Amino acid sequence: MAYKISKWSLAPLYPSYESAELQNAFDMIEEQVTSFEGVRGKLNSDISAEQFIQVIQASEEITRVANKLYSFAGLSFTADTQDQTVQSLYSRAQQFLAEIENRTLFFSLWWKEVDEENAKRLMSISGDYRYFLEALRLFKPHTLSEAEEKVVNLKNVTGTNALTTLYDAITNRYVFKLKANSKTQELTRGQLMRFVQGPDPKMRAAAYQELYSVYGEAGPILGQIYQTIARDWHNENISLRKFSDPLSVRNLANDIPNEAVNALLETARKNVKIFQRYFKLKAKALGVKKLRRYDVYAPVAGSDKKYDYGKAAEMVLESFSAFEPKLGELARRVFDDNRLDSEVRKGKQDGAFCWSVLPDMTPYVLLNYQGNARDVATMAHELGHAIHSMLASHHSTFTFHSSLPLAETASTFGEMMFTDKLLAEEKDEAVRRDILFKQVDDAYATIMRQAYFAMFEKQAHEMIQKNASVDELCAAYMENLKEQFGDAIELSDEFKWEWVSIPHIYHTPFYVYAYSFGQLLVFSLYQQYKIEGESFKSRYLKILSAGGSEAPAKILEEAGINIRNPKFWQGGFDVLEKLVSELEKLPVSTKPKPAAKSKTKKITAKKTVKAKSAKRKTAKR
Repeated sequence: MAYKISKWSLAPLYPSYESAELQNAFDMIEEQVTSFEGVRGKLNSDISAEQFIQVIQASEEITRVANKLYSFAGLSFTADTQDQTVQSLYSRAQQFLAEIENRTLFFSLWWKEVDEENAKRLMSISGDYRYFLEALRLFKPHTLSEAEEKVVNLKNVTGTNALTTLYDAITNRYVFKLKANSKTQELTRGQLMRFVQGPDPKMRAAAYQELYSVYGEAGPILGQIYQTIARDWHNENISLRKFSDPLSVRNLANDIPNEAVNALLETARKNVKIFQRYFKLKAKALGVKKLRRYDVYAPVAGSDKKYDYGKAAEMVLESFSAFEPKLGELARRVFDDNRLDSEVRKGKQDGAFCWSVLPDMTPYVLLNYQGNARDVATMAHELGHAIHSMLASHHSTFTFHSSLPLAETASTFGEMMFTDKLLAEEKDEAVRRDILFKQVDDAYATIMRQAYFAMFEKQAHEMIQKNASVDELCAAYMENLKEQFGDAIELSDEFKWEWVSIPHIYHTPFYVYAYSFGQLLVFSLYQQYKIEGESFKSRYLKILSAGGSEAPAKILEEAGINIRNPKFWQGGFDVLEKLVSELEKLPVSTKPKPAAKSKTKKITAKKTVKAKSAKRKTAKR
């Protein structure tokens, strides 16, 4: 069948905001929690295996309904961030679930205090719940008293959660004005970004200048929101929970060793010249002396090929099926079950994400589809997330979500498979050349840009503790960009506001290194696939099917990957270096032309009663 651009249906969750089923969900959770509170006095180190499993299962049942309720409110909000009824429901759900989490908090606090011998005994009989229980105990050194934990949960509802909701409501109502063909258009951010990636250098500059003019006008306020979020992160995690530094908080949540993340970021910094070489090469391909920051995603060919939505969907599905028919079938479910919102409309959240609600439920995918090659690649990326979730559907609600870094594996692999298909089928040499350059553009967006975002976050959190102003943060961000680009890119002043336009650093501090992690990991896996062929597939599918049922380092260790070793991360950059070297050998087919004069212009993991709501975002560019 030919698929068409459409909205998703949230009916599989609840029929409507006013439905009896939705109200019953609130009542059902209330009843379940009241019953669960009755086990409090029965918890002790000698608890029998049978009783322990019953308690875990009761907790999972509460989490299933809570995830469904929260997802309905959250998905409704992303579909229309300006709808006041939805805003009220979202706030109500957050408040209610925070109170529920407080009432069930006693179980996780008890579990962290169980002695090692009995903990091993209970984990040994807990089946698929084992890693969930093991991961909870990792937080023991950073856990507060029950009273303090309850205060933190309630504080978050009207604190950081409210601030990120406010940030979304403010930024998703922005209208961007751009003059094209003698007519001024009013655009969403997603529509504006089409011009950033277009062939006209003047329009690229104008689009970026408009983007950061709008964000810059509210920059002091958006910056103040970020300062408050960073201070809250420090107050809770450093002052109260005694983490060593802000980044280690995310690392523990991801169950990724600090040394692995440090090795990743240090290796990225050491390899920054690979992309600087690439940008100089791209300047030659575009026929200019030096790229402006406006030109980073410029096409090297004049082609602005558009892809019909239905045809694009079939291309993506075929690329998955060619690798493994089961993957194509799983991706098709997202379309057939009407779980994909692909429209571009005002008030809708920009970007793209995949949101997995429950292991036995087809995930939801949000796109803002406009028909260019990157939109099709984004479709492949988000469907990769959905496939990852569905392959892990045999796990519990607590263990089917992978950690954030591994969550980018199937999505990035899916993009690479789709790009290979495009290259194999495209006959136009200009378009093929553009695709090859776009591969490196996307590698920059996914690896180096995200790594430098993480480095900026580290610096910003430190500066904010020293009372840095928003202007000082802007200056630090410009220095960050200068280090990234060296002498390869001409920067203009308005890019100092870029950081306030990145939702990830507001919603989920230090999320962004997951993109770098995932892309470099996939480079390694994809090279193995090219060498091994069929024999590789079972190992790859095993990684995806593990979901979040084991520590990421252990899952990858079984695939022969040591994420603590800088040599592993260097291997990913070696693949990039080889690709850039190959591009440097291509003849420059573009006639030199003068550069346009410069003008001065990610899917959060949110907790709902001990479980993660898997919203994997794509906001890379």
